[in-house]
Amino acid sequence: MISTILSLLLCVIFTILSFFHFYWLFGGVWGVHKVIPTKDPQVPPLSVPKFGTLVVAITLLLFGILYLLKTGFIQIEIPHWLTYTYYAIPFIFILRAIGEFRYVGFFKKIKNTEFAQVDSLIFAPLCLWIGGTAYIVLLLS
Repeated sequence: MISTILSLLLCVIFTILSFFHFYWLFGGVWGVHKVIPTKDPQVPPLSVPKFGTLVVAITLLLFGILYLLKTGFIQIEIPHWLTYTYYAIPFIFILRAIGEFRYVGFFKKIKNTEFAQVDSLIFAPLCLWIGGTAYIVLLLS
């Protein structure tokens, strides 16, 4: 039961995050200045990297579908090798929360930009929560 609820919650979060990325990919500007890392707080972020945003949007949507499958609400046969993704997802998001030690994550060095502040308040904790929750779902399954 707990695994189903957490899987459904992960599905919803991944789907919402995916839709944000599709929104930015197709020219949306709301919040875009807060999601691209910069070195200098006075310099506006570069434009949205289209290919990277597309990859992230599709990947997040696929993660959402995987966790929807995990709930058991829909039954679709997936290749066995794809189930290993359930091991990769917690790892990916916990690594994202830790960061690359310069621009993103809890241990970033550049902390005075708008992105860095939002990353510390929202993005890194969300990634840690996603990673921890995905790991709990993995253990309970």
